[in-house]
Amino acid sequence: MMDDAARADRPFDVVLVHSFSRFFRDSFQFELHRRSLEKNNVALISITQAVTDDPGGQMFRQLCAMFDEYQSRENAKHVLRAMKENARQGFWNGAKSPFGYKAVVVETRADAVKKQLAVEPAEAAIVRMVFDMYRAGKGVRVIAHEFNRQNITHRGGKFTSTRVHEILTREAYAGRYYFNRHEWRTRKLKERGEWIEFETPVIIEPHVFQAVQGTLESRRPTRVPPRVLNGPTLLTGIAKCATCGGGMTLRTGKGGRYRYYACHNAMNKGKSACRGRSIPMTDLDNLVLGEVEQKILAPERLEVLLSALIARVKNRTHDDAAKAQQLRKALAVTEGKIERLYNALAEGTVKDTDLFRKSLSRVEAERDEALRLIGSLEQQRSVPKQLLSRKNLARFAIAARERLHTEDARLRKGYVRQIVERIEVDDHTITVRGAKAALASGLLPPAEDGAGEVPRFVPEWWPLPDSNRHSLTRSRF
Repeated sequence: MMDDAARADRPFDVVLVHSFSRFFRDSFQFELHRRSLEKNNVALISITQAVTDDPGGQMFRQLCAMFDEYQSRENAKHVLRAMKENARQGFWNGAKSPFGYKAVVVETRADAVKKQLAVEPAEAAIVRMVFDMYRAGKGVRVIAHEFNRQNITHRGGKFTSTRVHEILTREAYAGRYYFNRHEWRTRKLKERGEWIEFETPVIIEPHVFQAVQGTLESRRPTRVPPRVLNGPTLLTGIAKCATCGGGMTLRTGKGGRYRYYACHNAMNKGKSACRGRSIPMTDLDNLVLGEVEQKILAPERLEVLLSALIARVKNRTHDDAAKAQQLRKALAVTEGKIERLYNALAEGTVKDTDLFRKSLSRVEAERDEALRLIGSLEQQRSVPKQLLSRKNLARFAIAARERLHTEDARLRKGYVRQIVERIEVDDHTITVRGAKAALASGLLPPAEDGAGEVPRFVPEWWPLPDSNRHSLTRSRF
């Protein structure tokens, strides 16, 4: 809807809601998106909360948004309290049941339907197969591949090593389930005292489950000697398989003596997901670094790439300025909230409680995000023409090449990501993509408080295929 509101033909003039709480229950997001609608001449109208356009009406609307946010948080608190009590009594709270179980109705209290977990025979049989195969010496990847080969599914989906590992570590199969283990927004693990334990039907005998946990612990990757994984892998996260799009991750052989980039989907799900490919790590690292130096970090090449960026930046200056102005207005609203919170604390109308600190932390995070977005827009608009002089481009090219060969592996990895965004590995070609803004940021003088930071960037710095791609034996640009 928000995308349609920003279209040039603007298919509607009004967004109609029952109440402002139906638009957003986060006051910052509410005001940010309302102003976006306003900028595009689209009105936001509430059926039950009529407001005027004068300062008094604006204040009333913001108060409604703040109250809706408070009410939402209070409702969440009360709902969680009821769910925790429900779990203490051994009832299931309505989430998707774990693989191997189904939720069945056991009683009704007033209008509340109470459910408990019961064994789902077909899925439970697969769970037992997983444990039996693992105890027989088969690894999680082998188990996933074998199930996919036999068309045994995980509720209609393919098995992966992650799903197999989840089954092997799910305590519910041994008779115990824990509710309220994680923060629902951040997935951060809560303190053990906040967990609610209740019994579940046993699928795997507890002594078998514990034996498997011991085996898993002994095979945990972090227990592998440091000589095997002696530093960050240079291209993980940006190297992708050209067939399936999956990441090319580390695969080792002979106790870590040989290292390869291999398709994650082929390793994780088997050949049924992707036929897979692998390439020696040193070969791909050297190939990418060599071609980046020769085909990108040459002064004449940089001049072509960055000139196109300057032209594009000029064309979008007006739009970026409008976005920055909108973000500054939202920033002013957020800073006003912070000031009011501190004033209320100083005047004694609120106390320095955990709830107050959480509210302050959330609003400060909103402020920091707005500042980051404003800074990003300003950075994209701040590439002056004089930085494209041949002398400056030559200086930058030399410095960038030196950074790509620094002895610090972590720094080298960061520098590569300044220039390269994605590497697609095919059988006979390697396609490298990057960002113009990242190249331009290297020409800018470093900020006093941001020295050494790896900047964010936008994709695609290849403007014209005929001028920027050159066929190579094993790479393509």
